This record gives sequence, structure tokens and C-alpha cells, in this order.
Amino acid sequence: MRMWGVPAALLCRKHLVGEHLEMHMFVGAIQRGTSVRGYAAQRILDTRLLKSRHDELATEMRARGYLHHSPLRYNDKLSLGSVDTAHSLAELARRCFECRTRIERAGLQRPHAARAHPGT
Repeated sequence: MRMWGVPAALLCRKHLVGEHLEMHMFVGAIQRGTSVRGYAAQRILDTRLLKSRHDELATEMRARGYLHHSPLRYNDKLSLGSVDTAHSLAELARRCFECRTRIERAGLQRPHAARAHPGT
């Protein structure tokens, strides 16, 4: 699980829908009392942004014509973590051809800075 933290428009379908699901999973874990400190320590989760990030992802999903029927109910005052968005951009570009293409088109990364094979 992770919060990419990059503009939702840069994510391919798989990463957009996947991160949306993971926002629900993080909230469920927190509500069950499961620690998410490890994710926060790795700089892949900011608990203060769970609701706003979910809403950003849901807005992008609707803009692309995807169905979204899962509002996030989260009022926890837990304040943990931050997201290293520069690392997230590089990791997405390395892992995913479609995300890399979107990132490059947005002018956020030089084409030769990271390579990914289609479908990874």
C-alpha cells in the first residue's frame, strides 16, 4: 500500500484505481487499530491527507468516466508521515510505461531519466 501523492492526472488507470483502493485500506487499518507507522516512516503515507487524496483520486476517476461510489469517511486526527513525491514520480516512471508517458508529457521528468517496460 502507498500514497503516491503526485497529481492524479499523471496516474495510469491501474495506479489511479489502485491508489484509490489503498486509501480505503489505510483508513480501514487505522480504524481497526492497526499501525501504519511503517508506511509513514517510509514516506509513502501522510495520514493528514487521506481524505483529500481520496477525493482528488475520485474526482480524476469521474473525469475519466470511471464509476465511483465509495465515499471515504475519515475523521481521525492521526498525524503521521509525509510523501516523497519526487521519489514517487521516479518510481512510477520506472515501474510503468503509461505513467512515465504521462509524467513526460507533463514536463515533470526528462524522457531518459527513467525507463520502464510496457506492462510493468
